[in-house]
Amino acid sequence: MTDTAIPNLTFDETARLMAEGSQWLPGGASSDYRRGTSALVIDHAEGATLFDVDGNRLIDYYLGAGPIILGHDAPVVIEAVTRQLRRGVQLGGETVEEYEAARLVTEIVPCAEMVRFANTGSEAVQLAFRIARGATGHDTVIKFEGHYHGWLDSVFVGLPGRPNVAPGGDQRLRTSSAGQDPAAIEHTEVLPWNDLDAVEARLARGGVAAVMTEPLWRGYIRPAPGFLEGLREICSRHGVVLIFDEIVSGFRAGIAGGQGLFGVTPDLATYAKAMANGFIISAVAGRRDLMGLIGGGPVIHPGTYNGNALSMAAAVATLSTLQEGTPYETIERAGGRLIAGFSEALGARGIKSVVQGVPGSFNVHLGIDTPVGSLADTMAVDGERGEALTTALIRRGVRAIPGGHWYVSAAHTDALVDETLDVFEDALRDI
Repeated sequence: MTDTAIPNLTFDETARLMAEGSQWLPGGASSDYRRGTSALVIDHAEGATLFDVDGNRLIDYYLGAGPIILGHDAPVVIEAVTRQLRRGVQLGGETVEEYEAARLVTEIVPCAEMVRFANTGSEAVQLAFRIARGATGHDTVIKFEGHYHGWLDSVFVGLPGRPNVAPGGDQRLRTSSAGQDPAAIEHTEVLPWNDLDAVEARLARGGVAAVMTEPLWRGYIRPAPGFLEGLREICSRHGVVLIFDEIVSGFRAGIAGGQGLFGVTPDLATYAKAMANGFIISAVAGRRDLMGLIGGGPVIHPGTYNGNALSMAAAVATLSTLQEGTPYETIERAGGRLIAGFSEALGARGIKSVVQGVPGSFNVHLGIDTPVGSLADTMAVDGERGEALTTALIRRGVRAIPGGHWYVSAAHTDALVDETLDVFEDALRDI
């Protein structure tokens, strides 16, 4: 234990501003995932800490939902973006930084022979599908239960708490949101993860353009041994494009993401989040023959903000720094200490739990004693108690993502980790 006093924070000004702001913003926020007991109105951020409108200081493991990997105010990124800000923001043409960012991606990512930039993960996923359909002449895309590939209609299916198929024996996919176009999921099919027999059976019937998976599901759940290797073999044999969604795992589960972690190379991969330390960016990277279908080929991909100058400057600064390796040394140490410390504290109190993942991205599951590996496994997790823990932590000055997800950055010092471990142990008293 350290000598750091455990705070007891209140968030009255956040509540007041969100209530007032709900007059103009539905729900008082611009994302449905930023509401609830962990909602904050933030004033500013420094390194791995946040300061909200109530004057509270919080150690941040939310990290902008994953993009912040070097720290909120990483000097190398701030300086690069400030230089570019003076030269232009939205230029309607290419910049040297854009080519350098693309070169870095192709140097770092195993599957990347070429890259095309966009703005959000949802956009990158749709572009990858378009390329795969253009290459194969087929329409159907396979995704897996519980895997999130963005909020757009064609992939917002097969998610936790939202059944895959309609009730009453109707085997058509069921939409997950009011207003979602049922026709958009006509060519989307959902299969159970880690089931190679199901993939083989479906691909043998033909008509499939692509299979998309998160190689490290949710950024912390490993596939069954041999699953990714089997998926690679089956897709190659049937002429189907294999796509890795590395929007969460990319540049966070190590410099080469899931591809480096598991040693399996897809045909295409999608990226966003950590590649620009919080600036708006996404990308599709992959084989030259597939990527060559855009940029003058038959597959069209426009976009006003693609390759935005500020984002490209941020990406070059971020990827160059990550490539040096030092940030990962800090993340490995900090994340490793947190995983071990949380496991020890939970075990000492006899709380049934699993802490699983990688040092830069892990999850604390309560109510189970074996790692989550499927959508069905998530149903056994004690979500109510997990939410109570998240609330107890934020009121003591530590902010994790609801559901028990923790991101770790290169700005999480030993002192912040010590403080977090003390707070975590104290917060367990409330659950």
